[in-house]
Amino acid sequence: MTAAANPQEHIHFVTGRLAQHALREIVKPLAEEVGFRYSVDVLPITVAALMTPAWIARHLQAPKRATRVLIPGHCLGDLTPLAAATPLPVEIGPRDLGQLARFFQADPPPQDYGKFDIEILAEINHCPRLSRAEIQRQAAQFARAGADWIDVGCDPDGPWPGVRDTVRALCENGHRVSIDSFNPGEVAAAVRAGAELVLSVNHTNRDAAADWGTEVVAVPDDPETLRGLDTTVEQLARQGVPYRIDPILSPIGFGFAASMERALTIRKRYPTAEMMLGIGNLTELTEVDSAGINTLLLGFCQELRIGSVLTTQVIPWAQTSVMECDLARRLMYHSIQHQVLPKHVDPRLVMLRDPQIVELPAASMRRLAAEIRDHNYRIHAARGEVHLLGRQLHLHDADPMRVMQQLQYRLAEDATRKPLTPEHAFYLGYEMCKAATALGLGKNYEQDEPLDWGLLTRPKKTHRLQTSGQDPASGSATP
Repeated sequence: MTAAANPQEHIHFVTGRLAQHALREIVKPLAEEVGFRYSVDVLPITVAALMTPAWIARHLQAPKRATRVLIPGHCLGDLTPLAAATPLPVEIGPRDLGQLARFFQADPPPQDYGKFDIEILAEINHCPRLSRAEIQRQAAQFARAGADWIDVGCDPDGPWPGVRDTVRALCENGHRVSIDSFNPGEVAAAVRAGAELVLSVNHTNRDAAADWGTEVVAVPDDPETLRGLDTTVEQLARQGVPYRIDPILSPIGFGFAASMERALTIRKRYPTAEMMLGIGNLTELTEVDSAGINTLLLGFCQELRIGSVLTTQVIPWAQTSVMECDLARRLMYHSIQHQVLPKHVDPRLVMLRDPQIVELPAASMRRLAAEIRDHNYRIHAARGEVHLLGRQLHLHDADPMRVMQQLQYRLAEDATRKPLTPEHAFYLGYEMCKAATALGLGKNYEQDEPLDWGLLTRPKKTHRLQTSGQDPASGSATP
């Protein structure tokens, strides 16, 4: 949700003692830029992340002029106690204060976002070499990732005796199935078992297409010259066989640019025909993370009205191609339908680096270290270094191992500091490794939260909030 640029809007921010200064520094210019009034409620707790809705409800003091309440993003649980404590709308803000600007300034997702008109065919390669169970496993995985069709990839040695039973089993499990074979007998068996689309048809097997009674994909006999394509398309149209045209995308270095030009030529020659593009030749045969390639090619297909793509995910760098295509087709549909750039709408295709880096200023770190009273440590990543903050303690280095060495030295010389348990040392090492990874890749780091890997992000169970029967006002954050 975003704050309206309305001078009558008054947002009441709830925070803890340690975060209050950083919050005020961020909110003051943000309120002027976005256009709202605000107040800050500093509750009697050191670590705001330890708040619960029920505890906030007992301490909340919102002014009469407030129009809504914003509580920290770490505050988990049922908001019902807050609804009983105040008539104001209560919202959960971002977990990281540095994300407040993005929280308020980002446009809300369009209500119609998520529509698409491009189908995804996900190929299971070399099916004759796989067990029935493995084929079913891959099909289920592709379907969960967004595939509309499961393409049964056959070997050129054919025919494959198991094609009929395999296709039937896939259909019985609710999959729409295409068969990837030039062998007429193999195709006929697959179609009788339920396959609805045949990849592919040219002069070698087009005479049999009328007998299959299903849709086919027409391809040229010679992709470089498009020789034979017109004859195949004319024969299919004359016999009433529904078809899609695949211009055959070539790998980079082997005619890629010319194959893109062929797709444009075919669209001009057949302006209303259904088309398909096999994009696996790029993602599988180009040693680079596949998300960017898939997104670019889906944009090309959307502009050219190519209604289906064929992909696979065999090579390690293309292991999430189906999911990437699913997200990309929605983003590109939205971009072209609304004539907007495909950015700042859905960030899940940005995996390696974060769109915006937010770092705690050096002055804020110094003040935080001076105000900490407990025996716990706060970790930050900023200005190329990992920072470890504690009671009257601010250690930092680009190498987390150096930071741990500094900490060991300080613990040895200061008997008032609580020694590290093995569990706590492991926790700190794990978190500082994450911080170093974030610095190396250009990502945001927030203690005890997973790094944002876009569509690959896995929710991580919170460790620092696992306190057993403890009053949150104590401010303990020991893992």
